[in-house]
Amino acid sequence: MKSIVKIISLLFIIISAIFCWNAFGPLVSAPVDKYFYIKSKSNYEEVKENLIAQKIISHSFFFDIFSKVIDYPKNIKSGKYEFSNNSNLFSLLRKLKSGRQAEVRLVINKLRTKENLAKKISENFEVDSSEIIQFLLSNDSLAPYHLDTNTVMSIIIPNSYLFIWNSSFNKIFSRLKKQHDYFWEGKRTIQAKKLGFTAEQIYIIASIVEEETNMEDDKPKIASVYINRLKKGMKLQADPTVKYALRQFELKRILHGHLTFPSSYNTYQTSRLPPGPICTPSINTIDAVLNAPITDYIFFVAKSDFSGYSVFSSNYSDHLINAKKYQQALDILLMNKSLKNK
Repeated sequence: MKSIVKIISLLFIIISAIFCWNAFGPLVSAPVDKYFYIKSKSNYEEVKENLIAQKIISHSFFFDIFSKVIDYPKNIKSGKYEFSNNSNLFSLLRKLKSGRQAEVRLVINKLRTKENLAKKISENFEVDSSEIIQFLLSNDSLAPYHLDTNTVMSIIIPNSYLFIWNSSFNKIFSRLKKQHDYFWEGKRTIQAKKLGFTAEQIYIIASIVEEETNMEDDKPKIASVYINRLKKGMKLQADPTVKYALRQFELKRILHGHLTFPSSYNTYQTSRLPPGPICTPSINTIDAVLNAPITDYIFFVAKSDFSGYSVFSSNYSDHLINAKKYQQALDILLMNKSLKNK
């Protein structure tokens, strides 16, 4: 009798040890791409099959047992989850049941089109790009935010944002709008009014400046040129707006045929600002516009030394001289390149 008790006790200890090892032992592997995704409306079997397929767990026996113990099959939460190598099954299940997701850092720099924004978001979140585009192209959807299909990109303040992977686009968009409102609250809006513009108009000017130069030192002066032109009722004649109108962002040289392209974004055709931004300008560029110096500059052209900087002038005759210098230098550069390629 004692031997039977000993055997039963030993079996109990062995079985308990097996259960403990499988529950708390370092048997869970990290996903190959670091994260494990559970799509919305996934069921328990799908989650389990994906865990096995991605070799995060090796089999389902103990996963099924422990899942039932903590009632996980009825508490499936979609999301993006991170597991480290050699973690245990119990901690994995607790994380999945609690819905404790890894945060997604959405980093927005320069974007040019609504399609760019849709692609950026759909690559980082569960939401589909077609749903995003449908929203961005609908004035009815944008009306509650006091936006339309032209101005919608003006709410984007390039920055780093934290969300969860299965956030709805409405939640993402509302957060971007909230950040926009915070950005323009107070000082910047006052500065814009002093210049005679709305925040939206400053953003549009900044988007053009952003596309004109990478030289931070030149941005305030270029902004002053556009501000002066607008106040004089002159056409901005900004080449980047032509590229935007054509959707040909890689154009190196703007030809006469390009300038005649009919579009409200082509500032060679209108003396007004475009109806919306042509990219999402950096915070530095927006502030460069808001702090543009008072100048009499009306023209600017790239310097002939190809330094990336511009030379500015307040009259057309000086501008023609500067433009000719640049054109001659460019012709020589292209000719030399052509000779090297022969």
